[in-house]
Amino acid sequence: MSDPGSEPAVTTLFDAARAVRGRAHAPYSGFRVGAALIDEKGGVHVGCNVENAAYPEGVCAETAAIAAMVAAGGKRIRAIAVIGSGPSMTTPCGGCRQRIREFADTDTRIHLHDPATDARHSLSLEELLPLAFGPSNLKDEIR
Repeated sequence: MSDPGSEPAVTTLFDAARAVRGRAHAPYSGFRVGAALIDEKGGVHVGCNVENAAYPEGVCAETAAIAAMVAAGGKRIRAIAVIGSGPSMTTPCGGCRQRIREFADTDTRIHLHDPATDARHSLSLEELLPLAFGPSNLKDEIR
């Protein structure tokens, strides 16, 4: 995909996120989340939340999608879409915002869906996580 912000690309991301959301393992909360991202090569990677009886051991959808990207050889997130099963817009949690920051630029688009209005919202990572700590904050000898 040449333009990850184009309407066809965003629709592809939401379709993929919606499809994988249906495979989420959420027996405790019942709150299913799907995420899909486009990497620097145009590859689409998906992830869903996977809950665990030991609650803090679950995995968020965004984290799963990032892991799928890395496992496939991707290095950068060009755009990501997140869709939840609740009555209002689902945004990435704080931890996932930081994980997205590790692989994205401040202008990378985060696409969200509001089920109450069926509207799509698009934010930059800078808007979602202002003044983020990222790889550029570390000394060169550490990286």
